[in-house]
Amino acid sequence: MAVMNTPASLWFRLVPAYALGYFLSYALRSVNAVIAPELMRDLNMTAAGLGLLTSSYFLAFGLFQLPLGLLLDRFGPRRVEAALLLVAAAGCALFGVGESTTTLALARALIGLGVSACLMASFKAFTQWFPAEQLPSLTATIMVAGGLGALSASVPVEAALPLLGWRGLFFLSAALLVATAAYLMTVPDKAVGTQRESITQQMAALRHIFADRRFWRFAPQGCLAVGGFMAIQGLWAVPWLMQVNGLDRSDAANVLFGLAVAMLAGFLFVATCSLWLARRGISPMLLLSAGMALALVAELAIIVNLAAPMWLWPLLGVSFSLSNIAYSQISAAFPVALSGRVNTALNLLVFLGAFGLQWGIGAAVDLGVGMGLARSDAFKLTFALLLAVQAVAYVWFLIPVKLEPRTHSGGH
Repeated sequence: MAVMNTPASLWFRLVPAYALGYFLSYALRSVNAVIAPELMRDLNMTAAGLGLLTSSYFLAFGLFQLPLGLLLDRFGPRRVEAALLLVAAAGCALFGVGESTTTLALARALIGLGVSACLMASFKAFTQWFPAEQLPSLTATIMVAGGLGALSASVPVEAALPLLGWRGLFFLSAALLVATAAYLMTVPDKAVGTQRESITQQMAALRHIFADRRFWRFAPQGCLAVGGFMAIQGLWAVPWLMQVNGLDRSDAANVLFGLAVAMLAGFLFVATCSLWLARRGISPMLLLSAGMALALVAELAIIVNLAAPMWLWPLLGVSFSLSNIAYSQISAAFPVALSGRVNTALNLLVFLGAFGLQWGIGAAVDLGVGMGLARSDAFKLTFALLLAVQAVAYVWFLIPVKLEPRTHSGGH
């Protein structure tokens, strides 16, 4: 057991298993962006219908975040994530055989529910096993796996479509999810500190989180900015590139691939350099603030077509790669025993934002076209409105709040 508890052995036993789960989660989140033309053609869907179908993932994912936090804090990350991955596998299988929009929306919701623990379970495990100063680096390491998942859902998916079809891709995903659930059950586990808490006590702690100003510093930006980016990357990036920039689907997939590579580079940067930068006065909060400001600039440049898409979209990706620093910063402000609930409370708002915006973008574009706008102009107006509300959320985030925890076992 002594060997198991060394930092290096813990890293190699814990991180790869949780990283594989998040790789699959991010790939499944993003895959509809590439297969959107096939889905619209095969099911005869409007943009709003495609947005609703795809965003059902975000709705189920987001609505389960609060129960997920209670489960993680009570039963631990290993068992919770492994069980939920089997739900995701069932959703992928149903998506593969589905023949109607309703069936595919239900399947997509099951996938979202099933992968809802992949990131939060890793955060919970890391807060249990590692000191707080390592959390930004560990968080970014998991995000590297997500970046690789996003990569897999771009050019590789576009290349695999002629061989497997979109249904075959989901059957393959189901098998990988079952294998990952089995792998997770081999990682070390630790007794959970809140097992003696009653449900009433757990819910009271949750209400405390939602009443805390420190939480609400991060929440609007998470909902509107991060949720908006997820909505665009997961569905609307390829339609924008095809209908606004005039690219074909292959070139649009290449741009999405570049975005994912840039995200991966950003995650690697945080994973390897965050501790080094912090020791030299560049705090994680400063990195987060700079990244979100750069994201707003990149979105504006995309809307006004300031440069070629192959340059602007990767800039957006590398900017948003810094947004996940928020999870380590907000969890450090609360006791470790609440870490599951704190992060899932923030994730609830992020994914509800992604759901509403992914559906809303499609509805707004359809509305603009119905009012006589060209589809490209309807896209531009919709993205400009999204940028405006994201800018307001960023200004709110800049208002300083003390993040030091009142009571924190093992924190800063």
